[in-house]
Amino acid sequence: MELILLKNIDRVGDKHEVVKVKNGFGRNYLIPQGMAIVANQQNLKHTAEMIRQTEAKESKMMGDFKAIAEKIEGSTLTITAKAGASGRLFGSISNVQVASAIREQLGLDIERRKVVLADDVKELGSHTATVVLHKEVSANIKFNVIPTIEA
Repeated sequence: MELILLKNIDRVGDKHEVVKVKNGFGRNYLIPQGMAIVANQQNLKHTAEMIRQTEAKESKMMGDFKAIAEKIEGSTLTITAKAGASGRLFGSISNVQVASAIREQLGLDIERRKVVLADDVKELGSHTATVVLHKEVSANIKFNVIPTIEA
């Protein structure tokens, strides 16, 4: 069964992509959940128009994405976390903490899903995360994890 995806779906495909899936998966899950529509002539024409409009909007926003990426690229964040005497964290730093640090320290509202950590951050020190703003625009941001000071 060929479907047009209306959302990005892990291990299936990206938004507006025509994919071939098993009949049951398409009929019983993707279509009822509003994640896909049947790939017929009318829907393909409608999707082509939607893609054209989306690309026009994204090209206008590309300048904004590049400006945000430049601001992120040259900055360093400081994140505090509870840690033991050996420098190991009690838990780990996730993309949620990095996104909130960007919001607080840089004043940029970045979704947590756009922040990608290469590996688990479980120790104090300097680390790097990637902020993916668009398919073509991403920036690396450095952050230092320091221990919380108990009063």
